[in-house]
Amino acid sequence: MNAPLQNAWLEAGSDTALADANAANFVSLEAAQAEQKAKALKIERETHKLEKRLCRQVGQAISDFNMIEEGDRIMVCMSGGKDSYGMLDILLKMKARAPVDFELIAVNLDQKQPGFPADILPAYLAKVGIPFHIETQDTYSIVKDKIPEGKTMCSLCSRLRRGILYKVARELKCNKLALGHHRDDMLQTFFLNMFFGGKLKGMPPKLLSDNGEFMVIRPLAHVAEADLSRWAEHRQFPIIPCTLCGSQENLQRKQIGNMIREWQKKFPGRIENMFAALQNVVPSHLMDTQLHDFKNLKITGMPSEDGDKAFDEESFEAPNVMASLQGVQVVQL
Repeated sequence: MNAPLQNAWLEAGSDTALADANAANFVSLEAAQAEQKAKALKIERETHKLEKRLCRQVGQAISDFNMIEEGDRIMVCMSGGKDSYGMLDILLKMKARAPVDFELIAVNLDQKQPGFPADILPAYLAKVGIPFHIETQDTYSIVKDKIPEGKTMCSLCSRLRRGILYKVARELKCNKLALGHHRDDMLQTFFLNMFFGGKLKGMPPKLLSDNGEFMVIRPLAHVAEADLSRWAEHRQFPIIPCTLCGSQENLQRKQIGNMIREWQKKFPGRIENMFAALQNVVPSHLMDTQLHDFKNLKITGMPSEDGDKAFDEESFEAPNVMASLQGVQVVQL
């Protein structure tokens, strides 16, 4: 075979290989694009399910505890953290479809922490289009002055903040204050009181203020912290870190939170069971004489649903709390 003909065959083979490579690359690109599209659709689907779940759970809390009524003027307390952003976001969605008419006004307490970005919340709230008020009070200096280095600041900071917020609520003619505590906060508070306070006491979804003037509500009572984290990431809230409580690594609350998360990791569903227990209290099977009259308990000769089956083996049949999680898949947003 002469040289030109041989070169022609070699070039033809090379062209075929190149065409095959191009075709393979095209197929690979198409597959990658299809995979990316499928992933985007999956994230969109899961985000939609997350939004529906958040709205349903907030609606359930409002209904269960009669949190919001016709004509309420609600002060939504904004810290700049994921929880308060999520609470405001969902309350605004609920307001648009609520069966009663009520007002929302967002309030932030600027405690004059060093480096606090005072422009972020006003800019966000103005963009959302909700009435808001920024109260500026230098509680940071007071807390730093009164609390020794290394000690937790939460108690004093909380008392100062509460008094200021009540004053602001009065000035704004609000009758209710909405706080962004969620289900995990409520469980942590329960265990904090049990382990360190010797009380079976949690964080109520609704209560009177200590001066009896306002109603305090927690619309996120049924909401998991993990869902709020995912929602904050999806909505890209401009989160403001707290340099007071957020920087204290040895807080008892953080230790309790780590304990509960470890339990959930080892025994999935435990958080749901514990939260269900807060709503299924049997005073006759505890030891508080203020809640149950043990001293005057008499034999009646009649069957009782609450009667102790003293000689039976204990059976722990938890409520079907996992049913609500069926079909829920966590995806990275």
